[in-house]
Amino acid sequence: MKTLAIVLFVIMYVLMVVLPKKRAYVALSTALIFVITGILPFNQVFSAIDWNVLMMIFGTMVIVDYFIESKMPNYIADKILNVAPNVLWVTISMSLFSGIISAFIDNVATVLMVAPVGLAICKKLKISPVAMIICIAVSSNLQGAATLVGDTTSIMLAGAAGMDFNDFFWMDGKLGIFFAVELGALATVPIMMVLFRKDKEPVSSDEKTVVTDYVPTIMMLGHVVLLVIASFFQNKPEITNGVICMVCGIINIIWEIFLSKGTDSMWHSLKAIDYDTMLLLAGLFCVISGITNVGIIDELANIIADAGKGNVFMLYTVIVFGSVAISAFIDNIPYVATMLPVLGSLSAVMSASPLLLYFGLLIGATLGGNLTPIGASANIAGVGMLRKEGYEVSFGDFMKIGVPFTLTAVLMGYLFIWFVYA
Repeated sequence: MKTLAIVLFVIMYVLMVVLPKKRAYVALSTALIFVITGILPFNQVFSAIDWNVLMMIFGTMVIVDYFIESKMPNYIADKILNVAPNVLWVTISMSLFSGIISAFIDNVATVLMVAPVGLAICKKLKISPVAMIICIAVSSNLQGAATLVGDTTSIMLAGAAGMDFNDFFWMDGKLGIFFAVELGALATVPIMMVLFRKDKEPVSSDEKTVVTDYVPTIMMLGHVVLLVIASFFQNKPEITNGVICMVCGIINIIWEIFLSKGTDSMWHSLKAIDYDTMLLLAGLFCVISGITNVGIIDELANIIADAGKGNVFMLYTVIVFGSVAISAFIDNIPYVATMLPVLGSLSAVMSASPLLLYFGLLIGATLGGNLTPIGASANIAGVGMLRKEGYEVSFGDFMKIGVPFTLTAVLMGYLFIWFVYA
């Protein structure tokens, strides 16, 4: 049974790399085989799925779609264009803007929201949008690890470590992972200044974007505030955060139906939800539960412990930079889902701080996806948008920006987490 589970798990990973557009089907098919073969008992399927995560993604994506339709992102972009003195600082500003948004909403949603603005700016300036869109994508991936609601991997980490929203800022009397991520983000600014040092053409904007509806912006900020408030309550139901996001999304839909745009806007919003990601996660939760049942996780923990040779610093280093290498080519969601229970067991085996290992994993896995165009869903989305505009992005083109950006941010986060949590 254990051998079969390992073989199926490896096949799933390979197919996810080879067939990136079919990842949801691959994960669900593997989960189904797990159930049929008894690796995951049928009566454990419902409990294996993290419904809180799925509800958070669903509700947030509804709010994001209305936020985009309200033109608030375009309004903010106009302000950025007026403030930035030249193309170099437009690129840096759009990158940081993307990162700030991504700290609170899904990375892919951030790219889908900000990249069109970047494309519009580049068309107006008559320059290639490739560099700007890549920067937007990689910055989105980086900042997604800053808060609980910024990325699926952050939500998964919070569940494994019992963390709430405020724990990402202040954890056990110490600065949280938010500051490690922000330190890495700031360190990338000089990198971008070097990469785009020749882009000194002056810019300005005479256009005035009119925001059509402020309710989505209120709901966007409101659901984040509610998540912060909920984080102060102990022993709350596990689905609390999911319910908050769902309720805010539903309120936004009701507002638009009865007081604004009618049912057409509702269907538009529901169609805009990334159902593939939700199905992918549902399948992965079942698969991970299955391999945990047959004892693979505990064995993997022991293997990694042996690799660390009893040295916590060496183990931490292997986790961070090994995660970078793996996430450069493999989606970090299944990888993080696999490693979280491993590190939980590993911290007990080595008497190490679980937070040190958890945060090291998140730093490496989240930022590692920035090395290649297939390392993260946000990168794939950004490259896809460029392809529609007639710009083909090769691995080399992407890695010219992705590699220095990633290594700089990872190194800063790696050092910060070690000195604070070791």
